[in-house]
Amino acid sequence: MSDIQLSNNKKDRQFLNGVEQSDEELKQYNYLNLGPTHPATHGIFQNILKMDGEIIIDAQPTIGYIHRAFEKLAEHRPYYQVTPITDRLNYCSSPINNIGWHMTVEKLLNVKTPKKVDYMRVIIMEFARIADHIVCNSVIAVDTGALTGFLYVFQWREKIYELYEQICGARLTTNIGRIGGFERDFTPDVYRRLDEFLKDFPKALKEFENMVMRNRIFMDRTINTGPISGERALEYGFTGPNLRAAGVDYDVRVMTPYSSYEDFDFIIPIGTQGDTYDRFCVREEEMWQSLSIIRQALDKMPKTNEFFADVPEFYLPPKDAVYNTMEGLIWHFKIVMGEVNVPKGQVYHCVEGGNGELGFYLVSDGGRQPFRLHFRRPCFIYYQAYPEMIKGALLSDAIITMSSMNVIAGELDA
Repeated sequence: MSDIQLSNNKKDRQFLNGVEQSDEELKQYNYLNLGPTHPATHGIFQNILKMDGEIIIDAQPTIGYIHRAFEKLAEHRPYYQVTPITDRLNYCSSPINNIGWHMTVEKLLNVKTPKKVDYMRVIIMEFARIADHIVCNSVIAVDTGALTGFLYVFQWREKIYELYEQICGARLTTNIGRIGGFERDFTPDVYRRLDEFLKDFPKALKEFENMVMRNRIFMDRTINTGPISGERALEYGFTGPNLRAAGVDYDVRVMTPYSSYEDFDFIIPIGTQGDTYDRFCVREEEMWQSLSIIRQALDKMPKTNEFFADVPEFYLPPKDAVYNTMEGLIWHFKIVMGEVNVPKGQVYHCVEGGNGELGFYLVSDGGRQPFRLHFRRPCFIYYQAYPEMIKGALLSDAIITMSSMNVIAGELDA
């Protein structure tokens, strides 16, 4: 046994071995690995938490567990083959990623899309936003113990996925649309499904809100949990619902309209405290606004057959032309093999993604694939603020704060 024994007397321990120690140094902390594979982290990322009992003193986030080098992959593929790569960013609302990329290339090509294409894109992007918010808000409810609401609203997410399937044949990672527009027009069955959703979903959404929004347990768990001020959120570079919940009314659809968003009337919901409850409420109201935008787009939809811009370099010719004409066969081959050059230049285009401003910075050297490509991923920015938002909180609050930030690992690690 050592000659020196630890004393229970505070003064004795302070001067142990002649070294004076502060009260802070004498505290015994525990370190907890939250993730990377714990189901409560909602993704493959790690947080090393410094704990004083149940209180979080500090946090160290670690990312990169599923880094897939999306940007470098994109730089070695023809422009139209980059679309499936964008699917794997925020896979809860992948059509927004797809369409945002298409509009970036169209900006470089100086392509003007028909009004019908714009409205079709708006409809799909707003459905993707609803699907994204359904996942986020129902998971927040689960983290407070309300599993029923999650199971109830998920059937509406499934209906949205069935709608994707009718449009493009895919569900989660959709690869929806093309540079210049769409591969086909909406079918009568798509319009029927759209009308059914707009008719039936509002009742279900209202029931979900009635279950949780004024529920005392839910409010106690979310109000003043994970708050961030508008000023601090701007310093970090927040956008999307997380920024609007902090009281800043910034929305890309309004500030820099794209895809004819200026044709629609909608409001931007904002919060005041920037806490988990405000983030939940902002997303709830955004779903109502998305329903309104979709209805307006359907009512204003031009009665034409134009579902593609005049860019034959990126639109596969009809099969009849491929099989029976030399020109059709040549263009089909050139597009599929990625043998179409684009102009030199650099552009930045952003869209209002499900969880914030999703931007694409594209540099072209005049070749057949991007020279450089950078994704502005909102989740990567949010996660930098996470340690600050959970300091002093309970461990259970760290989970629900992460849920309310809607951090998607595929986008965070891109």
